Amino acid sequence: MKKITLSSIKYWSFLNLGVLLMAIGIYFFKAPNGFATGGVSGVAIILSQIFPVMTQSVYMMIINVILLIIGVLILGKECGLLTIFCSLMLSFENWLFEMLFPLTEPLTSYPLLELVYAVLLTGIGAAIIFKCKASSGGTDIVALILKKHTSMNVGTALLCTDFIIAAMTFMKFTEAGVAFDPQTGLFSMLGLFAKVFVVDDIIDSINLCKSFTIITSRPGEVNNYILKEIKHGVTVISAHGAYTGEDKTVLMTVCRRSEAIRLRKKVYEIDPNAFVIITKTSEIMGKGFRDNTN
Repeated sequence: MKKITLSSIKYWSFLNLGVLLMAIGIYFFKAPNGFATGGVSGVAIILSQIFPVMTQSVYMMIINVILLIIGVLILGKECGLLTIFCSLMLSFENWLFEMLFPLTEPLTSYPLLELVYAVLLTGIGAAIIFKCKASSGGTDIVALILKKHTSMNVGTALLCTDFIIAAMTFMKFTEAGVAFDPQTGLFSMLGLFAKVFVVDDIIDSINLCKSFTIITSRPGEVNNYILKEIKHGVTVISAHGAYTGEDKTVLMTVCRRSEAIRLRKKVYEIDPNAFVIITKTSEIMGKGFRDNTN
C-alpha cells in the first residue's frame, strides 16, 4: 500500500480544488446564462437546450465517458487516470449541485457580471488542474487527437474546437424553432477569448518564482543561509567592480515567492551594503523546480 504523505495530501487537495472551482463556474454561472465558451460543458449546455430530456450534468457525464473511451483507444497512455478522475469528478459535482441547488434562472440580472465569474472560476480551476499535470478531459482529448493526426499544436486545436462550440450559442433553441441570439453568442465568444488569457496568466502566477543576483562582500554567510535554510543551490561567480575597483562575489540562485521574502530580509541582515537584483520568472526547469521533460 502506497504511503500517504503530506505532499500527496496537498497535491490531491489542490487538484480537487481546481475541479470544484470549475464545477461552480459551470453550474452557477455558465449554464444558467447559456454561456458556452467551449469544452464539454459548452456542448452539454447546448444539448440541454436542444434536447431538454436530460440535464446539463448528465450530458457532461455521457460525453466525457465517450471521449475518454475514444481517448484511451486512440491516444493510449496520454489519456491518463488523472484525466479520467478529473472529468468524472467534474460531471459528478455538477450533478450534485443540481440536486442540492436547483436553478431555474441566472443568479442575477447582470449577464456581464456572471460572465466574469464564469471565466474567472473556470479559468482558475483549469489552471490549477494543468498545474497538477492533469486535465479535465473533454475537448482536451479532441485537441490531442487532432494534434496526433494533423499539423496543429494543442493550443490551436483546442481553440478551434472551442470556437465552434461558442459560435453555436448564436442560435437559441426554443419550442417554436431556432432563433438568433446575438447577446448570448457575443458573451460566449468574449468568454472564450478571455478564458485563454486568464488560464495563461494564472498558470504563470502559480509558477512564479524569483531569481536572485546578489553582489556581496560577505558571500560565505549568505551562501550558507541559502544552502541550509532555503535549501536551494547557489552559483558563485568571482567579479570585479569597475567603479569601486574592489573584488566582489556574485551569488545566483532561484527560489519560490515565500522563500524570496525570507532571503531578501536575511541578505540585508548579513550585508547591509549588498547589491541585490530580483527578477520574476515562471519558467525554471531543473532539480527542485519543474521537470524539464514537461
